[in-house]
Amino acid sequence: MNETYKLSNGVEIPKLGLGTWLLDDGQAIQAVRDAVSIGYRHIDTAQAYMNEAGVGEGIRSCGVARAELFVTIKVAAEAKTYDAATQSIDESLAKLGLDYIDLLIIHSPQPWMEFREENRYFEENKTIFRSNKSFC
Repeated sequence: MNETYKLSNGVEIPKLGLGTWLLDDGQAIQAVRDAVSIGYRHIDTAQAYMNEAGVGEGIRSCGVARAELFVTIKVAAEAKTYDAATQSIDESLAKLGLDYIDLLIIHSPQPWMEFREENRYFEENKTIFRSNKSFC
């Protein structure tokens, strides 16, 4: 449970993480608490999961300091501009009730309604990551 990978920027990410897809807020609270109690230190959620409030409550009430946890969120797949990504991140932080996240992922390279279509949004996705480094 204590094994990590070192990312290219030197940050260490736990090898094992709790995914929270398909959990509602109440289930997410308890799942996070239970996972942390048995040694998990990486928690993953996304706006699309609609459980960020529960995940945040689980993190805040799990008995382990926030600094000891690694939290991953996913920016909404439809957020393809700096302003849209910034708004998505701000909304996630507010719902989670956290001051920072450790890893930001773009949930999908394309908006869900355009998935597998011709426009792959390469430049837009690069702009989002370049512009939002300060959020993590």
